[in-house]
Amino acid sequence: MSVSDTAPTSPFGPRLLRRLGRPAGGAAIAWVPLAALICGLFTGALASRAAWETSRPQPDRAEAAAVLTEVFPGHDLGEIDTPPALFVVYGHALRLGTVKTLLFGDGGEYQESATGASALGAPPVPAAQIVTVARERLTGAGWRVYEPQASDRVSCADKTCATPQEVTDTAVTARRGDTILNASISSQTAVDASYLSVELHRAPPPLVVPAGVLGTALGAVAGWLVFGWASRRTEGRRRRGTVNVLAGVAVVLWWLPVLLVAPPLLHHHLGEPHPAWHPYWEWLGQPAASLLFVVGAVCVLLALGLAAATRRGATSEATTD
Repeated sequence: MSVSDTAPTSPFGPRLLRRLGRPAGGAAIAWVPLAALICGLFTGALASRAAWETSRPQPDRAEAAAVLTEVFPGHDLGEIDTPPALFVVYGHALRLGTVKTLLFGDGGEYQESATGASALGAPPVPAAQIVTVARERLTGAGWRVYEPQASDRVSCADKTCATPQEVTDTAVTARRGDTILNASISSQTAVDASYLSVELHRAPPPLVVPAGVLGTALGAVAGWLVFGWASRRTEGRRRRGTVNVLAGVAVVLWWLPVLLVAPPLLHHHLGEPHPAWHPYWEWLGQPAASLLFVVGAVCVLLALGLAAATRRGATSEATTD
């Protein structure tokens, strides 16, 4: 009797491994891993968004007034605007009526809200002095202050632009705890424009990162199992080509926004001070490209439906040929 005859059978034999997601041959070798990975990314983004709900509400008027009085003394910032929700679309809380806005071109307007205020008219003192005083007061109050970013532009004093003016806009960014301050100080002198705009908002709560990582891992595993099953279910059968085409279209539609958005977003992030990373879903081009996501999801549902409807005993292409 040989050793192999007496060796115990492993519960993780070839058949079980085959059932646990190994894709069939052909085009499935390419689209199954890509589909599983992008599903993991989408799931991670959804999990991170859910974790955002553990964030503190945006600063209220009392908290914002205390910060503005301390950092920008002597400036009339007028009424302080508070947001209706943690994330907004064009300043409004997300609701059923805004779904159309998200799907048809304006999904990028889905952003974290902020508590803000602004001062109109010409600066009472030079803009450079406002920046210097703000940085000193922020540092003294325990804020981490980032290097200011200045940019020059040309502004027109009238509609005909007979007297163009050079204007310098300076962005000041600081963070203390879970609160981020973004201020824009301008040297403009128009009466109806703001020379000082300030926004306060919350940094991502601690649970966002672990939720995103865990969601990505679980989503990728689930995607691997489901799409691997679909590819094997239709292997050697007439519907395999249709399933491959539908899945391939979905993979292209889901990955295209990532490839187009992630590189410039990374360049933007590294080129300017960012106390916190952009939300996970923005790196995937969502919800700006939510229409592509929906179309891809429909293709996936059709592919899975065709795979589920394929009978195990169906005649294969090889047999019928």
